Amino acid sequence: MGIRALGYLVIATARMAEWDRFLTEMAGVMRSEEGPEGVSLYRIDDRPFRFWIERGRDERLQAAAYEVSDDVSFESLRARISAAGRPVENGGAEEARERGVAAFFRTSDPAGNGLEFYHGDSRTNVPFVSPLGIAEFVTGEMGMGHTVFSAPDFAASVAFYRDVVGFHETDMPRFYFGGGGPDDPGMGFAFMHADNGRHHSVALGEGPVPPSGCVHIMLELPSLLDVGKAHDRMKALGYPESASLGQHCNDETVGFYVQTPGGFDLEIGCDSLVIDPASWQVTRHEGISVWGHEWAWQKAMNEVQAAE
Repeated sequence: MGIRALGYLVIATARMAEWDRFLTEMAGVMRSEEGPEGVSLYRIDDRPFRFWIERGRDERLQAAAYEVSDDVSFESLRARISAAGRPVENGGAEEARERGVAAFFRTSDPAGNGLEFYHGDSRTNVPFVSPLGIAEFVTGEMGMGHTVFSAPDFAASVAFYRDVVGFHETDMPRFYFGGGGPDDPGMGFAFMHADNGRHHSVALGEGPVPPSGCVHIMLELPSLLDVGKAHDRMKALGYPESASLGQHCNDETVGFYVQTPGGFDLEIGCDSLVIDPASWQVTRHEGISVWGHEWAWQKAMNEVQAAE
């Protein structure tokens, strides 16, 4: 069905300066050329921007934008989403130019999570230069990373991304945070890949949608050295750590999680598994992490128990 990759993120905030500091001084992304009024743009590669930060009243991920392979697939996708009963708002010509695309539309999934789909992407000849000296982020055909949403109607949301949009199931686990006893229903997760080698470009967790409109986003760095330096910057700059360094079972990413100014998390990792999307067999991992990843809520519980 032609979903290529995660292309960019649209984030609304009343804290433009805080986002600028977070992205440039902690994550190491590059300020782009001046954007439309009330918008700041940030780059991680040769795309004109990957982060669209717009002034607003709410702190929220407005949309994750995914690239569609061509105009025929784009029109077909728009028709399918409309037929599935989801709202479709076509972007204007000037808006498309500002986004660096040929055409796009806005919509949402059954849980109300914001999405954009576009075709006709663009690139810039202006070199990417990180203010922190990061040589590159891992993007290319795999896109900018991934987005994780919550979905209270989990089955309907999975079906939307799979059957309507055209993502493919990668890992479909159910995690039991209460030990897996008779009183623990567990929580469903869906990790889904686009038509590229990234393990997942979107993921869903069974549960209520947070006010931030997102659980986390992910950026991939080339090496553990880069990830370790980012972890040190997080601590030095005083940003809240949402999960300590660790390695995931399913996509094998080594990294950590930090809370963004928008309230959702940013995962910064490296060495992520690259799959063959044509031959991948769906997995169902039973654990989240091979090692590490002490989550903030776990740390708080352990501290309370230690103090008793």
